[in-house]
Amino acid sequence: MDLLLAAFQPQLEEFLGGATQAMQHDDPWEAFADYLENLFRVQAGDRGFNDFLSRRFPGSAETERIHDEMCRQIEHVLTRAQEAGEARPDITLADIVNLIWFNGRVIDATRLAAPNAWRRQLHLMLDAYRTERAHPIPEPPMTDEQLYDAMVQLNTTD
Repeated sequence: MDLLLAAFQPQLEEFLGGATQAMQHDDPWEAFADYLENLFRVQAGDRGFNDFLSRRFPGSAETERIHDEMCRQIEHVLTRAQEAGEARPDITLADIVNLIWFNGRVIDATRLAAPNAWRRQLHLMLDAYRTERAHPIPEPPMTDEQLYDAMVQLNTTD
């Protein structure tokens, strides 16, 4: 295991435990919402883990495997909510990763003044993700390649 994964092992275990529990919900919307709540809670608890979630590390096969698994989990809970007619059909993995990036900035900005402000923003976005809120969006989602490239590029902009 590389140094990066060793540093975040406790957070990864906490996240994966909550993710497994969220994905077991019978209700697809609750599984989706609880998955994101768990992810963002762990993200808010550690600045380094916040950065880890936002980036890709192509030089580390194990880190890439973990990120790929998280992406599959997100797609799973999202697809279930979409197939149940609960989540907008046009939401993509890239939209959720963008939400992770937004949340990271909210966490940074509110850490001292309002450490749980991220929860309000998450629930506002969850409300926007509901099927009945859907309307045409003028910009298409990022492709998987664009998303991956953006996550790798974050490592070179610090």
